[in-house]
Amino acid sequence: MTGTAPVPFTADDYEARMDRAARQAADAGLAGLLVAPGPDLVWLTGYAPPAVTERLTLLVLAAGREPVLVVPTLEAPDAEKATGAPALTLRDWTDGKDPYALTAALLDGRGRFGVSDNAWALHLLGLQQALPGTSYVSLTEALPMLRAVKDAAELERLAAAGAAADAAFEEIRNVRFSGRRESEVAADLAALLRRFGHAQVDFTIVASGPNGANPHHEAGDRRIERGDMVVLDFGGLKDGYGSDTSRTVHVGEPTEEERRVHDLVREAQEAGFRAVRPGAACQDVDRAARAVIAGAGYGAYFIHRTGHGIGVTTHEPPYMIEGEERPLVPGMCFSVEPGVYLPGRFGVRIEDIVTVTEDGGRRLNETEREMVIVD
Repeated sequence: MTGTAPVPFTADDYEARMDRAARQAADAGLAGLLVAPGPDLVWLTGYAPPAVTERLTLLVLAAGREPVLVVPTLEAPDAEKATGAPALTLRDWTDGKDPYALTAALLDGRGRFGVSDNAWALHLLGLQQALPGTSYVSLTEALPMLRAVKDAAELERLAAAGAAADAAFEEIRNVRFSGRRESEVAADLAALLRRFGHAQVDFTIVASGPNGANPHHEAGDRRIERGDMVVLDFGGLKDGYGSDTSRTVHVGEPTEEERRVHDLVREAQEAGFRAVRPGAACQDVDRAARAVIAGAGYGAYFIHRTGHGIGVTTHEPPYMIEGEERPLVPGMCFSVEPGVYLPGRFGVRIEDIVTVTEDGGRRLNETEREMVIVD
């Protein structure tokens, strides 16, 4: 089961994104944006090079100017096939030529540019040498909200990815846990994500017993035992957009304390969700969830932010964390995932992806949040 194929993005969609990015750059006082291969380039143009190599590929965006994509000649045919290519001018360069001189001719020699976070130092230093009067700032620092507000088509893909992750959880809760290694259950989860349409699996955390107290535990050889709490956190990309959900299950009947801590985290997750509304600050979501856990005396054991944005990557701005005063806007999508982690004993995390609506929030994950008992 992979579901219905999403509505494809069009050249007009990519043109609008590039235009918006260039205008936001100008509003931020930048001469333009320089976008290397990676999530930003895919989001802006629909183009992903066949391989990321040492050869320079760079999208140059500046307000009032046509976007230009600098590409190696041997990859130009692939770039020409990208959905966003009709809105671009392609400038190709051959081996033996200087791609930085070609790119420098497109730039303001004394300008300050936003650069995508995953640009190679090799290329940035090459540009600095060609244009010593230029300066640079990371794209996340300069335009952190560039991809944060999703349009209807993006929300549809995120919802489908969330539904696929939910389907994977409904299947995994029925497999045997006790006596099996964490890595075996993690492999089951990865296979289920692919079965339900994920092209890329980014993580399958299976953290049993004391391993659950490590939020980013990598599934290993520990055999899951009856009496274990097991944190499941998994996600990846489906049709180019991310899923990320966490549920904590118990092998056999839990103790009173285990059930109490699970109920506390569930209550905190609900409080965080209910804090989602347009105009609220990102930190308000964190504060709402954290207040519940701190009020029960477990504040020292909630050791990470409450949430992160999601889109063409599984982690991106905005972040639900104290000090982030940026307001929530309809179309933003992010996780709400409080947790309690008791060293040497167990951990609990419950996570949904949530999108901001015109009057509140909507969950993109709908599996059971009550404690699930597994065998």
